[in-house]
Amino acid sequence: MTLSHAQAQMRAGYGSGWTGIAASALAWAVAAAVAWYGSALQAIWALLVGGMLIFPVSLLLCRLLRLPGTHPKGNPLGQLAGASTFWLIFNLPVAWLLGQQQPAWFFAAMLLVIGGRYLVFATLYGLRLYWVLGLALAAAGFGLAAAAASAGVIAAAGAVIEAGFAVACAIGHRRRARIPAATPGNQ
Repeated sequence: MTLSHAQAQMRAGYGSGWTGIAASALAWAVAAAVAWYGSALQAIWALLVGGMLIFPVSLLLCRLLRLPGTHPKGNPLGQLAGASTFWLIFNLPVAWLLGQQQPAWFFAAMLLVIGGRYLVFATLYGLRLYWVLGLALAAAGFGLAAAAASAGVIAAAGAVIEAGFAVACAIGHRRRARIPAATPGNQ
C-alpha cells in the first residue's frame, strides 16, 4: 500500500477529518462558555471532558452523514493516529500543572498541544490544511498567553479557529469527492 493510497482511505473513512475538527470546536466553545459564565477551573474540566468526547462525537457525525467513520484494517496510518492520541494524553499533565499556576495557561498550552497533533494529521490525511490549522492554533496559544488573555478568550479563539477550519475541510472533502480518484494532486 502506498502512502497516498493509505491517506485516501483515511480521507474517505473520516470525511478528511472535518467531523473531528467540528467536534473539537464544539468542545472549545463549551469550555469558552463555561469560562465566561462559570469559572476558569470549571472550564478546564469542561475542555477535558469535551476532549474525551471528540472522537465519539466525530464518529456520530460521520454516521449521520453516511461516512464510514473507520478505515480499513491494515492501513498503517491508523497506528499514527493512535500514537498522536497518546502524545496528546502525555501532554495533559503539563497543561494541567500550568493551569494550576494560571488557569488561562491551561488553554494556551492545549492550543499548542492540539496544534502539534494537527501537524501529524497533515500526514495522516495528506492535506496541507492541517499544517495551517496546527500552526494557527499554536500561534494563537502562544500569542494569547503572551498577551495575558483570559481563559474565556483563549478557549473562544480555539473554538473560532477550529470551526472555520472544519468548514474549510468539509468543503474541500466534498470537492475532492467529486473529482475522479486518478487525478493527480487531489489535495
